[in-house]
Amino acid sequence: MSSKKISGPDKVDLDSLVHQLEELITLCERLHDENTRLKSKQTQLQATHGRLADRSDSSRRKIEAMISRLKTLEAEL
Repeated sequence: MSSKKISGPDKVDLDSLVHQLEELITLCERLHDENTRLKSKQTQLQATHGRLADRSDSSRRKIEAMISRLKTLEAEL
């Protein structure tokens, strides 16, 4: 097997491709990290939404019960 030296325009093209590949790898790593953070944030937001929905439902039931009691008291008067 013979080793071939790359020079001239071919070397510039190869260097350019290597540089582009390194940039793509860096971008992929950054996007992977960002995706991981976003998935974690989404999970947190879904949990928060669930808790808020439960609290809202509980508050709604309490208010409906108070209205019902007030209507009963009004009817007794």
